[in-house]
Amino acid sequence: VQVVESGGGLVQAGGSLKLSCVVSGSGFNVGPMGWYRQTPGHQREFVAVRSSGGVTNYAGSVKGRFTISGNSADGAVFLQMDNLKPEDTAVYYCYVGVVRLGRPVDDAWGQGTQVTVSS
Repeated sequence: VQVVESGGGLVQAGGSLKLSCVVSGSGFNVGPMGWYRQTPGHQREFVAVRSSGGVTNYAGSVKGRFTISGNSADGAVFLQMDNLKPEDTAVYYCYVGVVRLGRPVDDAWGQGTQVTVSS
């Protein structure tokens, strides 16, 4: 299972960025896909998730500003981030639930993409 993110960068407060994540490989199906973020000295925190059935959930701190979209069947998920704030600065990681024979068996993560929001 290979997970690759892209789309991070530097943006001013109030700006927008869109992150992309693509999963590849064989012998498995994709379950939920989502995004987490981490800052130095802190644990990785949940940002947003989209189930394979299309149900979405967001962290309270990003609700109304971030939108997750994509399709597990296509192995792709996106995170549209609007009205960015300096506190959104972090490394963003894509999460993929790996399913085999109809059961979740593993978690797969991307290498992370840096998002920096300047004030």
